[in-house]
Amino acid sequence: MGVNVLRFAGFELDQQRAELRGAGGVAIKLRPKAFEMLRLFATSGGRVLSKQELMETVWPNVHVGEDNLFQCIRELRTALGDDQRQLIKLASGGGYLLATEVVAVPAADPAQAEGTRPDPTGEVAPRPPAEAAAVPVKPQRTMFGLSRQASVAAVGGLCVIVIGLAVAAPALKPDLLFKRTPPRVAVVPIVDASNDSRGAMMAAEATSRLTDGFAKIQNISVVAPRSSAVAGFESASAPAASSDYEIRGELQHSDQSWTLRARIIKTSTGEVQSVVATSVNADEADAQLQQSRLVAGVGHVLARRLNEILEPSAAPTRARGTSAGGDKIAIEQALASINQTTRERFGAAQAMLQKALADDPENLDIAVALASLQMRGIQMVWFSPDEAAAVEARAVATLEQALKSKPNSIPALEAYCRLLSATNHFVESLVACGKALSFDPWNGAALYLIGLGQIYLGRFDDALATFQQADRYDTPAASRWTWLLGAGLANVLMGRDEEALPWLQRSIAITPATGRSHLLLAAAYQRSGRFEEARAAIAEGLRLRPGTTRLSVSPPMKNASPVCIAAWDRVVQAEVDAGLPEQ
Repeated sequence: MGVNVLRFAGFELDQQRAELRGAGGVAIKLRPKAFEMLRLFATSGGRVLSKQELMETVWPNVHVGEDNLFQCIRELRTALGDDQRQLIKLASGGGYLLATEVVAVPAADPAQAEGTRPDPTGEVAPRPPAEAAAVPVKPQRTMFGLSRQASVAAVGGLCVIVIGLAVAAPALKPDLLFKRTPPRVAVVPIVDASNDSRGAMMAAEATSRLTDGFAKIQNISVVAPRSSAVAGFESASAPAASSDYEIRGELQHSDQSWTLRARIIKTSTGEVQSVVATSVNADEADAQLQQSRLVAGVGHVLARRLNEILEPSAAPTRARGTSAGGDKIAIEQALASINQTTRERFGAAQAMLQKALADDPENLDIAVALASLQMRGIQMVWFSPDEAAAVEARAVATLEQALKSKPNSIPALEAYCRLLSATNHFVESLVACGKALSFDPWNGAALYLIGLGQIYLGRFDDALATFQQADRYDTPAASRWTWLLGAGLANVLMGRDEEALPWLQRSIAITPATGRSHLLLAAAYQRSGRFEEARAAIAEGLRLRPGTTRLSVSPPMKNASPVCIAAWDRVVQAEVDAGLPEQ
């Protein structure tokens, strides 16, 4: 007989009805993902479930961020009245478990059972009799430490990765898969220097999130600090095991903000490799958002610095009078223009990089930066068709060379991701952007490009979730307007115009000169019945992008799904209704 009902701590989890019941059999509302997570906890036999296992099992083959997981955990604790976190506990390694005994009620013979839940055929589904014998829940059979469901998800994910690597060849090379001695990185517990009652919990959560994030980076091995507590729950930790690098940090608090300061230290010499500090508003009501942005702010910078250390540039032949420091400054200044987009800034940045490359023609880092910038120009339609074709050809050659030389370089992967997105190779772009995330899990620019690919593939809900994840990380801040615009676009394409408005307005407030954002805002206003505001937005969009008509307002739709094309046509019609010229 199967098991339908699981009982624990005064609750019943009815797997057949997908229902949680409290005292007196009263149903407690849970979203489907929260129910699936609770079912996983209840059938795990008291085993600690890692965050990765939970995400892979509850959201199989879907890209989600840790905030989705934390929202489900919060929902479950609220439903179970677990304010003290005694039922769903956080383990020292960052995983969770259901810390109570669970017993199972075997299913009864359907012919004899009573019940009223209809199925699609009109028959009723059985409900096990209350007097059925209770039996202990046994741990699920595991494979390599994973539950059966997680194993299935992992195998499916591996198939997707293998197919994706084949699609993205030759850029995605297999050497990182066979690297024998990856550097060992220890995330030392964040020190609470806040003098605030919430500081210890925030420092522990920041440590957990940093550890989880760096554990996703493919070319390193993360060494967790050794736990000194019995059962391993939310305790202080002993010094880390031997490592090549340590990540250390302190959490501070003021009336206005929480600040997380962190650094990478080379263990053998004590040399500080990189230092970063990130602050968030202390008045932010969403504690999870505070923690997410604190950790992402330092994690993003440290991950990129670690990538620079592990993927050093080949020594270029330098022209007289140039320096590595000067190259870095030129690249940073130019690439800021990718995100703060105006035609004038784009032109100045392109000229700066072209001059730097002329002075040092063998410098691959400058060439990659130029290719990435020019891909943005193609996306913004700032090149003529002939120019765009020539730029694309040069970029392909540059990036193939770069990825052959440094297959794990974040800037090269980002540029390749942008190239594929700008040239409408959306499936391949998802693979390349995913690999960039595997070296910087907090990379908002890569998340934006993933969301854009999902838009063109007609996966609007997935795209919105991706843009929202980028917003919760908010790194790098210079890219912020892009994922805000993306979230507005996803909402508009789904017909959620009122929900789109605040996203679009926030995007325009940061970068007001794109024009395309105003035109999209006009469509949302028009379909929301705010006609005067729609006409004003169209007028501003036409001022910034003179000559735009129905025929030229849409981006290139090559390789876009029919779902995307149809939704975009409806948006364009709303823009025409608001005053966009037909031709």
